[in-house]
Amino acid sequence: MRRSDSEDEPAVFRRVVLKNASPHHYMKVRLALEDESTRLSAVELKQFIITGLTSLYGEVGGALTFDLLKYDEDSLTAFLRVYSKGLVKLWSSLTLLGSYQDQACAFRVLQVSPFLLALTGNSRELQLD
Repeated sequence: MRRSDSEDEPAVFRRVVLKNASPHHYMKVRLALEDESTRLSAVELKQFIITGLTSLYGEVGGALTFDLLKYDEDSLTAFLRVYSKGLVKLWSSLTLLGSYQDQACAFRVLQVSPFLLALTGNSRELQLD
């Protein structure tokens, strides 16, 4: 506390910006294909994503580092890890991918988080007993 007899100093505006300290972001994505019987292996899915990055951003985009952490071939759902600086490029290239082997497709980004643990559960699908 200040004493009342001292001079009051003017308030100083100070802007504090906290940047995300996490080096990576994690994405949970699902590939929706026109022909639901089509199945992709993990290698084919990663190559498909790299092709999308290359077509949108050129060779520099194709060199973007991302990891396919987990992939379920039955539901076509994948967990991706990407450096935080490359999140927007990866997300935009997934959004603009529209065809796989001459059939319509679309990536659905289900969840994005800087924490992998946050993708393990979804409060919208929570069923209480």
